Amino acid sequence: MTLAELIAQAATRLTAAEQAGRLAFGHGTTNAQDEAAWLVLWKLGLPLDCDFDAEGAREVSATETGDALALIDERIATRKPAAYLTHEAWLQGVSFYVDERSIVPRSFIAELIADADGQGTLDAWLGENTRHVLDLCTGNGSLAVLAALAWPEVQVDGADISADALAVARINVERHGLHERVRLWQSDGLAQVPGTYDLILCNPPYVNQQSMTALPAEYRAEPELALAGGADGMDFIRRLLRDAPARMSAHAVLVLEIGNERDNYEAAFPELAAQTFWLDTSAGADQVLLLTREALDAAAPETNPPR
Repeated sequence: MTLAELIAQAATRLTAAEQAGRLAFGHGTTNAQDEAAWLVLWKLGLPLDCDFDAEGAREVSATETGDALALIDERIATRKPAAYLTHEAWLQGVSFYVDERSIVPRSFIAELIADADGQGTLDAWLGENTRHVLDLCTGNGSLAVLAALAWPEVQVDGADISADALAVARINVERHGLHERVRLWQSDGLAQVPGTYDLILCNPPYVNQQSMTALPAEYRAEPELALAGGADGMDFIRRLLRDAPARMSAHAVLVLEIGNERDNYEAAFPELAAQTFWLDTSAGADQVLLLTREALDAAAPETNPPR
């Protein structure tokens, strides 16, 4: 059997499981073919960016075939995201360690930090005084690492309420040699982070309660703390928008991912509608938003209601 034939056989198994409602994608791949290639190449120790035209005709042994298909069967049987099986996830071409202690990284904010040409959308919002960046809800630390790689002159803090997630983030900070430029903090929202920031990145828990109940098993394998955002998905975001101005420098911006919750965001914060900048990503222009410190200050009476 050739490598190409093995991947095709693996894709057939994944497709059949998906069609039977026993599998879902979305943690790095969106279809059976890509996921089959990822898992087979990883199991055979081949790079994911290998020259498939050259490698596809390679003969694979019976042992290699059995091992690869066993991994495919494990993916189907356990419903674990592939990244939890390989302990590796990729964002913008950068490899990160991941395990069940943290959410599988897939934030669209990564696209805004740096694209293939090394110039990110966010660069237009930054200035020479941008020196301190916070990645709030850092999870496995991927956005903090990408920010430090994209902007060599900045100091980056990564914060998360989960000690388990921070342990994973620490692995990635060390893996990329950034321990002198990326600090990690255990913090409930902004409560325990130090200082003020020129840029806050945040991919928070924002999935609304109804959507949480409908999530496929692969998503339920992730820490619920990193996903569930309350009845309308805005519980964490309400606190964040209330507390953020005090932790932002005069010209700072907040970049916030809200996924498919734009309607709930606009219903919760109508006073911010005209001041919200929606940023283009591969998923469209309604997944990630940007707010300036000025906009948050102006909306303070509404976003900070009396308790």
